[in-house]
Amino acid sequence: MPAPGASADTPAAVFAPTSPKTAATLIVPFLVACLIAAGIGVYGKLHEPTGVAVNLAGFSSPATVKVWLATLAFLLALVQLFTALVMYGKLHLFKDAPWLGPVHRWSGRLAFIASIPVALHCLYALGFDDYNTRVLLHSLLGCFFYGAFAAKMLILTRKGVPGWALPVLGGLVFTALSGLFVTSALWFFTTFGVKL
Repeated sequence: MPAPGASADTPAAVFAPTSPKTAATLIVPFLVACLIAAGIGVYGKLHEPTGVAVNLAGFSSPATVKVWLATLAFLLALVQLFTALVMYGKLHLFKDAPWLGPVHRWSGRLAFIASIPVALHCLYALGFDDYNTRVLLHSLLGCFFYGAFAAKMLILTRKGVPGWALPVLGGLVFTALSGLFVTSALWFFTTFGVKL
């Protein structure tokens, strides 16, 4: 569909202009996202890391619990991505399947739940650190992920939100979680091997 004021012969704009009222619907979620990301970062930096976190029976260490839960969250995020691409018509599989919506919602909920013990372990046992590039990137992505997730959840039920906002925020959440997986679980598995 061409952008408003464009003829059928001119290329459509990627984003149609956003009215000030529509843009205002994004201000509160954006500010909340910034506060959450900054708050997590400040707490992680000021909190004295304990080096110890809760361990689960069957795992060899708290680190292995963390990386396996991070892997689970990432795999569920892949399900989220797949179902979102199908629902937005980017993949033409399972069109109009009644289970797509519930699978999308529940995979997101379960991914978030799996991420909570990981975040608590990172914040409580390790804190926000910057002693090498991987650790700094991981710390920044962790803060960004929870801020972006909060913004995404806040716009889900808001009226007047631009149509591009939810896919963009969903993409940011997925990208942040992918980066967290790469800088933690994947790094751990390639450095120490796959173990429980």
